[in-house]
Amino acid sequence: MSFDAYRCENGHVTYPGHTVCPECGAAQTETVDLTDATGTLVTWTTSTATPPGVREPNHLGIVEFDVAGGTVRALGQLTTGDVESGDPMTPVYCEELRDPDAGIREPESQSWDGYRFAPAEE
Repeated sequence: MSFDAYRCENGHVTYPGHTVCPECGAAQTETVDLTDATGTLVTWTTSTATPPGVREPNHLGIVEFDVAGGTVRALGQLTTGDVESGDPMTPVYCEELRDPDAGIREPESQSWDGYRFAPAEE
C-alpha cells in the first residue's frame, strides 16, 4: 500500500484525492507516492476525547511535503506526542489505525489500515 497524493493536469498537488482539483477544477491525472518521502511537521495537537476505537491519547499532526510543482499537506495520526513543529516526519504504514470492533460500523464496511507519521531517523 502506498501513501499517495494526487496531481491534476495543471500540476497542483492535493491530499487526499478529489474527483477534480480543488484549486483549479481540472481532472486529477496522476498520483504522487509519498511513502518514502520526508516532510516537515507544521503543527500538531493531542486529543484525549477520542471516538470509539481510536487510541487515547491520539496525537495528530499536519505534515508538509515538498513535491515537484510545490508542496502538499496531509493530516494524520502521529506515532508519538514527543514532537515539535518543524520536526522532519516520515509516513509509517499501520495495519489498524483504530479498533475495527469498536464503534457503530460493521468492520467489513471499510478498511482500517493507513499511515501515521513518525519522526524521521537522522
